[in-house]
Amino acid sequence: MVEPTTKAVQTVIHRKQAQAAEKGMVVMSLGEHLEELRRRLIYALLGLAPIFVVAMVFGKELLSFLIVPMQHALAEAGQPTTIQATNMFEGFGTYMQLALLSTVVVGFPWVLYQVWLFVEPGLYENEKKFANVLLPMSLVLTAIGVTFMYYVVLPVLLSFFVTFTTGIGERTVKAIDPPAGTAFGSMPLLGGDPASPTPGQMWFNSELNQIRIAVPGHDGKPVVVRGVDMAESTGVVQQPKVREYFDQLVTFSLAFAAAFQAPIIVLLLGWIGIVTPALLSKYRRHSVMVIAVVAAVLTPPDPISILLLAGPLWILFELGVLLLRFFPSPRTLAKERDTDDEAGSAAT
Repeated sequence: MVEPTTKAVQTVIHRKQAQAAEKGMVVMSLGEHLEELRRRLIYALLGLAPIFVVAMVFGKELLSFLIVPMQHALAEAGQPTTIQATNMFEGFGTYMQLALLSTVVVGFPWVLYQVWLFVEPGLYENEKKFANVLLPMSLVLTAIGVTFMYYVVLPVLLSFFVTFTTGIGERTVKAIDPPAGTAFGSMPLLGGDPASPTPGQMWFNSELNQIRIAVPGHDGKPVVVRGVDMAESTGVVQQPKVREYFDQLVTFSLAFAAAFQAPIIVLLLGWIGIVTPALLSKYRRHSVMVIAVVAAVLTPPDPISILLLAGPLWILFELGVLLLRFFPSPRTLAKERDTDDEAGSAAT
């Protein structure tokens, strides 16, 4: 990793020096370029510092927000909605990992801007135009992909996996006639907790799937509510771990962020001359088949999940073809100019 990075930096420095020489500007020495690189890296890290502090402050709230889809899926399947941490360091480790990841994600545009300030003087005009189009588009598509994954795809995926697992080894409980004179107790079924419970009161919270009881409080609290998780009679009870869920969520986010770069990939392939709008239109059916296969690999084997990914991928592919028509490659424009010049020469 170090050697390719060093070569890339040297290439940028050499191109910046060449560009400065062509424009008649003062050519900076290698040491001055390295000093500029060091300054940009310092600015990038200083910009990330306040973001990391904010992420640490609101880390618990953000983690609570991320586990909401899992809690909803568990509640719909009649499972306990509590997310487990099986060792004392798991919760804090996930919290720190989330803070660092949030810092990188939120601060990435700032870091990218610092890299751009260092690289931009060494780029040619056509390369600058490409970067001005592709970089903002990539950031927007990444945000759209992750948002789509969290609000649309993730609930479907979690519902499928939770329901599938709880259906394994499902037990049938026999019904009997209770002995004569058997008295059954009862408790209130509530959609939440009472506003002002008193110690000793007990109820069932249908939202949390818990039997709840109010007990005398401590540390200045008059009442504290305790709960016991309840689950439907199934062969397998879902008990997700916070670290495993978070890692899977990150994997899904990276997959959708990458998948939503389809227009960028189409544009790049077109600009370097590998594909053309006519070629992509000709093989549209093959492209749709490839998209369906990719969606089937990345999602559970049910039609709804496949369509939820295949549909946006197909739309993004068509968007890439449309953008390639509006922003053709320089080679295509040069060929069109040559064709027009030849036609004009033949006419004269």
